[in-house]
Amino acid sequence: MTSQVSTSAGDPPAVGDILGVQRRPQKQTRRLDRVIIRFAGDSGDGMQLTGDRFTSETASFGNDLSTLPNFPAEIRAPAGTLPGVSSFQLHFADHDILTPGDAPDVLVAMNPAALKANLADLPRGAEIIVNTDEFGKRALDRVGYAANPLQDGSLDAYAVHPVPLTTLTLEALKDSGLARKDAERAKNMFALGLLSWMYHRPTESTESFLRKKFAKKPEIAEANVTAFRAGWNFGETTEDFAVSYEVAPATSAFPAGTYRNISGNLALAYGLIAAGRQSGLPLFLGSYPITPASDVLHELSRHKNFGVRTFQAEDEIAAIGAALGAAFGGSLAVTTTSGPGVALKSETVGLAVSLELPLLIVDIQRGGPSTGLPTKTEQADLLQAMYGRNGESPVPVVAPATPGDCFPAALEAARIALTYRTPVFLLSDGYLANGSEPWRVPEESELPDLRVEFATGPNHTAQDGTRSFWPYLRDPETLARPWAVPGTPGLEHRIGGIEKQDGTGNISYDPKNHDFMVRTRQAKIDGIAVPDVTVDDPGAGATTLVLGWGSTYGPITAAVRRIRGEGGRVAQAHLRHLNPFPANLGEVLRSYRRVIVPEMNLGQLAHLLRAKYLVDAHSYTQVTGLPFKAEQLARAIADATEGEADV
Repeated sequence: MTSQVSTSAGDPPAVGDILGVQRRPQKQTRRLDRVIIRFAGDSGDGMQLTGDRFTSETASFGNDLSTLPNFPAEIRAPAGTLPGVSSFQLHFADHDILTPGDAPDVLVAMNPAALKANLADLPRGAEIIVNTDEFGKRALDRVGYAANPLQDGSLDAYAVHPVPLTTLTLEALKDSGLARKDAERAKNMFALGLLSWMYHRPTESTESFLRKKFAKKPEIAEANVTAFRAGWNFGETTEDFAVSYEVAPATSAFPAGTYRNISGNLALAYGLIAAGRQSGLPLFLGSYPITPASDVLHELSRHKNFGVRTFQAEDEIAAIGAALGAAFGGSLAVTTTSGPGVALKSETVGLAVSLELPLLIVDIQRGGPSTGLPTKTEQADLLQAMYGRNGESPVPVVAPATPGDCFPAALEAARIALTYRTPVFLLSDGYLANGSEPWRVPEESELPDLRVEFATGPNHTAQDGTRSFWPYLRDPETLARPWAVPGTPGLEHRIGGIEKQDGTGNISYDPKNHDFMVRTRQAKIDGIAVPDVTVDDPGAGATTLVLGWGSTYGPITAAVRRIRGEGGRVAQAHLRHLNPFPANLGEVLRSYRRVIVPEMNLGQLAHLLRAKYLVDAHSYTQVTGLPFKAEQLARAIADATEGEADV
């Protein structure tokens, strides 16, 4: 991190001094190239809202950014305990960044549990803003502190700012008419105001957001705005914060265009809407709420004006059954879920394979097995997506790399489903779903043409000249069968899960026909046109390739940059298409002496690569529920290549 220091009287606050302090001491402004901030507190302290608002202001300011929300699975986790800590980390910079950052420069700790749960991640010299009002003996005992860490010298390695956030919030709201308990809840907005002052964040949209969010309770809205302004003014007037910081907009990091901050789930929802528009088909979502996929259902339900129909089913099986029925009826059909839901949907996915209908199965992966870690991230559903059905049931698999990449990944999954008449898995995960980054809104001309042609009449002529419709008469290039909308005159045909006769679609128990149909369905998936994998090898002399998929893109790329910055030579490639693999993948893998595959599982992609290409792919794995850190990966890659002349 680089910085410059200047002296400034500071900009005047947006309103009068809430705390009644008139003198504004002259303060320094230090310019930084990047900052990592982590907000942490109880799951009821509003840390996700606080982080989200700081992120929105940072995005509007023009910084590049990456976020990592991290919260308990319980709706209301035990207050004041380590398992109940909720945090939100934001990395923002004046240049291109790829990850939420390895170690926070600033920790906002709302209670002892938040401090203890996050202290190990802080580097020496990091700033800690701590709510001293919560550091009573009972709260300290609850998390195992024998003595108050604010007083025993254990935090001497850090720049600690003790702030009585609760007391200051109550003082600011003493004339609001709110009960003490309701007023205390605004302390997260006081903290947000303080951090907004520290880092020169815009404030207008946060105030507007609060008034809109609490429009039905204007007294609550004004209390939150007042607390927010009080926090800003506290930073401006208190002597404890002698320095504020500036991080310039990342003007060189973004190509020209219109940008917005976007999460993976929101980008995915927008991508599905765009796919519906580009295909000219109504979009139908059959879904059952499940963490962390529910936000896609919530978002799509808001867009009926784009021809979107959402159906919240009574369970996972009903959800995919409705979606498959919509596909049969001529819709672009989607079902969203996470790993446990995929297990329940598996039989209907197999039915979609047999019927050869387009269907998108969106799996926002989370920690497992079973209920596992609902709010934590993992990449452990790859083999389930590949093989988690009875019989030979091949299905294409697509995986986005970043939150913003969920938009084009959804369009790509729709392209494959519609072109080849097949169900398609789209594997996102909790890190992408909840994380966010700046995203350039594409022009309509940049979107693919996904229009399809339905069957309109007979397609087979018998020897006697009779014309009829054969539902399994295939396109010779794609092997896709015709898509006939029910009710089209003359196109009546039978559907179901029993094996079909080639061409006619009649039920068939013939062994040779079954063998032919199994091989044909596999050949259709194997023949899907996907782009070649691109290798980033600037020096064209590396002997080690780091290969990833999905959300490991950011940490891997950041790690590779670090190694190259230290003079090392290492190549990088990232897979979007996991079934089928790109046609040149085998050649790429065999051109490197060593292939390292970082994954948030126990080596599922590495297993597939070894089986298909007979290469010695080295796994580097973790299943902690958190994404890799760039420094962690850089050390692992360096250790694996130690002793080689080119590293």
